[in-house]
Amino acid sequence: MTEALKCISPIDGSVFAERPVLARDAAAAAVVRARTAQREWAARPLQERIDLVLAGVAAVGAMNDEIVPELAHMMGRPIRYGGEFGGFNERAAHMAAIAEDALQDIAISDDAAFTRYIKRVPHGVVLVVAPWNYPYMTAINTVAPALIAGNAVVLKHATQTLLVGERMARAFNAAGVPQDVFQNLFLDHDTTGALIADNAFDFINFTGSVGGGQAMERAAAGTFTGVGTELGGKDPGYVMEDADLDAAVETLIGGAMFNSGQCCCGIERIYVHESLFDAFVEKAVAIVRGYKLGNPLDPETTLGPMAHVRFAQDVRAQIAEALDMGAVAHIETFAEDDGGAYLTPQILTNVTHDMRVMREESFGPVVGIMKVRDDAEAIALMNDSEFGLTASLWTKDVARAIRIGDQIETGTVFMNRADYLDPALCWTGCKNTGKGGGLSVIGYHNLTRPKSYHLKKAD
Repeated sequence: MTEALKCISPIDGSVFAERPVLARDAAAAAVVRARTAQREWAARPLQERIDLVLAGVAAVGAMNDEIVPELAHMMGRPIRYGGEFGGFNERAAHMAAIAEDALQDIAISDDAAFTRYIKRVPHGVVLVVAPWNYPYMTAINTVAPALIAGNAVVLKHATQTLLVGERMARAFNAAGVPQDVFQNLFLDHDTTGALIADNAFDFINFTGSVGGGQAMERAAAGTFTGVGTELGGKDPGYVMEDADLDAAVETLIGGAMFNSGQCCCGIERIYVHESLFDAFVEKAVAIVRGYKLGNPLDPETTLGPMAHVRFAQDVRAQIAEALDMGAVAHIETFAEDDGGAYLTPQILTNVTHDMRVMREESFGPVVGIMKVRDDAEAIALMNDSEFGLTASLWTKDVARAIRIGDQIETGTVFMNRADYLDPALCWTGCKNTGKGGGLSVIGYHNLTRPKSYHLKKAD
């Protein structure tokens, strides 16, 4: 059993934070407290739960001056980007705004003989396992609607962003959400798996790797506990001959490189119509050469280190293999590239789907760009992936985008934008990206269960 969780800072390899893990019996006791507290929480008026959740969100916002450099230390995002509170607040506020409609009873009939309706009731205790790459925004996707719907929440956050769950729970508890209703627990994998296998939770939402999602489903096997998963992607962009070239280059390359490429819905492969290919590559290379790789605590830095040396080495290996197979690299090694977490962003051409960099998730600052003849070739290439999270289509023709979108195996279709989560739309995927859906009305449906009432009135 792991005794302590350690966050190793990508800035310099030092231990930035350390927390002891909870023993299995103590963790089980915490979940029992959550289950007990959940009943009273669910009995509170909906508006009261909404108000307390939004107060917790505001309390997190009040910490932002501390959170921004803390994130830089933990996972390397430059402080110039100001943290995640904008998206964090937007998502929680939208889910609060739609809660009454999303959770209202579905009326079937109410006449002299019968009253019939379907109610949406909370699952009970929801386990949220959140990732490090957007640690606040990914967590709030489930935490806010789960609490608003009347569930208790146990948050297990990634070790790389060890302090995020602690801050969130502290803020929400201080704002009035009871401590046992929203808990952050420091758990190792063995204890987490044991709790799931013991049927401690009523729903599990996991964001992370395919292997992690498989471990969650294996642990839950036979318990009938619902498991929602979002397991990453290999998201494509397709630039058609009528696209706004400058906008396409700026958005797609930004989507590929922002956060050092460590985005679930980041752009990892780009297909460009042959008539625009050379111009697209030229403009893309100019953008990337202008990045400043460096210490994320420096306000001038635009690209920080990857969150861990191991992640950077995986990307380097993909690039090296592609070059050995004939790919062409367009970005010279940056002086700040230390062979460790600080990694030169890279654009590759002459790539094929025989290369890992075009098939496997890179989750780093590298993108391959391929020339295509027509929509049919682009669709075939976009679908040639084990993942299906988002796809970004660039054209002036809405009907064409819809027609192509209908043929793509993906959870979200973007037109003339990329790498964005709209909380009014269901965040979902297919294939090895996982199953389930967060945010939107559907997010509430997944965080509750239907309960039918068929009431026969007395004669």
